[in-house]
Amino acid sequence: MTDGRQGCTPIPRLIDKLNRQLEGWANYFSPGYTREAYRNINWHLCYRLANHLKHRRSQRPYQIPEGMSLYEHLKRPGLKFLGVKPCESR
Repeated sequence: MTDGRQGCTPIPRLIDKLNRQLEGWANYFSPGYTREAYRNINWHLCYRLANHLKHRRSQRPYQIPEGMSLYEHLKRPGLKFLGVKPCESR
């Protein structure tokens, strides 16, 4: 989803696609020990999106605002990273 063929895809549309995919992965990994799987998926997602933004087809290079981490910057347009939900008390 973040390969070179997606260089012209608007970021909000790409994030919508990624959120749907992440939701599916969360459902797949939810029965087991999810913390390590989610961490690996989130790390790989950040790496791929940073690379995608860096090589995007545009006249100006993409820059993250100063003083903001990549993680915070990707959450701003609505990217939902995987996280372990707290246990519900009964």
